Amino acid sequence: MPGRIDARRLARLVTSFRRVRLLVVGDVVLDEYLWGDVERVSPEAPVPVVHVQRESQVLGGAGNVVRNAIALGASCDFCSAVGEDRAGERVLEELAALGVETEGVVRVAGRPTTRKTRLLARSQQLVRFDRETVEPLPPRAVRSLVAAIERCTAKADGAIVEDYGKGTLAPGVVKSVMRRLVAAGVPVAVDPKDELAPYRGAALVKPNLREAEVLAGMRVRSDADLERVGQRLRRRLGGATVVVTRGADGMALFADDGPALRVATPRREVFDVQGAGDTTIAALALALRAGGTLLEAAVVANAAAGVVVAKVGTATASPEEVLAALPAAADAARVSLRREEERA
Repeated sequence: MPGRIDARRLARLVTSFRRVRLLVVGDVVLDEYLWGDVERVSPEAPVPVVHVQRESQVLGGAGNVVRNAIALGASCDFCSAVGEDRAGERVLEELAALGVETEGVVRVAGRPTTRKTRLLARSQQLVRFDRETVEPLPPRAVRSLVAAIERCTAKADGAIVEDYGKGTLAPGVVKSVMRRLVAAGVPVAVDPKDELAPYRGAALVKPNLREAEVLAGMRVRSDADLERVGQRLRRRLGGATVVVTRGADGMALFADDGPALRVATPRREVFDVQGAGDTTIAALALALRAGGTLLEAAVVANAAAGVVVAKVGTATASPEEVLAALPAAADAARVSLRREEERA
């Protein structure tokens, strides 16, 4: 069996997160929620009438990675871009409330802050309104962003680059950022959108299954297809570790030229998968920087993601919640590893 899963060691890793400082770089989103109830259909059109009872706003996109890192006990610096609008001000307020410095967030005149407004009734999402641009940042904003990243690099134990395709991480920006982080010896974990080439030099790349298919240019219809996809991504990345998240099927870990290590996750009731990928990459990066193996990091990340999908909306997991979820995550991983060993 490739590595032993020790419950006490996993717990020590989680409690060690408080000693890790991450740098997060990427597209920030302001997630807005309108919560209400539906009791009738509109007389004006065949649509439900939602009686809005409350509203809430939280950080999404790369901002949700920051939220998750902080919730898990780590320290965090954040470098991103917002507009000079009320939504941008709210992003800065949310960061300040988390205790995160805002000097790394560049404000860009004439550029809207990305906002996603969701209307929910009885915890079910009815519709989402997006207000955004995907245009690359202007040159002056790029220079400010790169300068902010350079200031934060010396403090970072590790970095997460989170690409949501909203223009902050144009290929030229990514190459410049990656060059600086790698030169400084900072291990970089990446959640890519639709390109791989700019991320050569990353220590870990974490696409979900659909993203992996797009990035590799092939569909996954079998275990053999998954092996080919994972190894193709590793080659294109120059040998980086690739972690393909597979929802209820857990993760496939590609750390060398051998077969993938499949790590199962416990079956659970899922209320909302939104933001689970952000939780996963935050937990993976923290566990690795705290001294865990890739297998241990995967188990911890499965536990953290399991906590989040049981909540509605863009959610986070606390260390206490992850510790409570660890035994089931460890048991599921042990079972899948035994099956892998029996098949070998």
